[in-house]
Amino acid sequence: MRSDVHRLADFLSWAISPVVVAPAVYCFIVLFGYVDDPSKVSYLTVMFAASTIAPMLLIYGLKKIGKVSDYNITFREQRFLPLLVLTFVNVLGYEFMLQLHAPRLLTGILLFNAVNTVLILLVTLQWKISIHLFTLTAGIALLFLKFGAVALWLFMLVPLLMWSRIQLKAHNFMQTLVGGIIGFVIMFAELTWWIGL
Repeated sequence: MRSDVHRLADFLSWAISPVVVAPAVYCFIVLFGYVDDPSKVSYLTVMFAASTIAPMLLIYGLKKIGKVSDYNITFREQRFLPLLVLTFVNVLGYEFMLQLHAPRLLTGILLFNAVNTVLILLVTLQWKISIHLFTLTAGIALLFLKFGAVALWLFMLVPLLMWSRIQLKAHNFMQTLVGGIIGFVIMFAELTWWIGL
């Protein structure tokens, strides 16, 4: 029987998971950052499909056919195929956003999601970093770029998520720490460069 601590860790891991964090961040950016843009629902549809629907369907399908052992893809060796597919999903989303003439920040999000998925894929060949932490801090970087320092309060979620991933034995301390640091730094650097072009 699972302990209350394990249940809490499991809840936090799902509540602050990539398929929750990414669409929440995108909704906030689009709905509050581009209030008057008549295409905002189209932007959200593409971003939601790329960040939530496609990953959920992919992981569900892979679990169903036995290609991954669990929905968190705990084993590093099982992450290659889903990350490869998600790279192409984000490239496709980027192309859709270009056709919609979306704001540069929004096209950059999907472009660099694809780039960063390749980066994670390459790292995964040798080591396992926390995609949960990477996604959370990358999302904080996006909100910081759009709305300023108020977004930095969300860093309070980082130690909670680190604790939950370690408690669930999904990662060790360094894997969560490195995932969190490079998620923020890389996304911030990439989009600062992209917007400035």
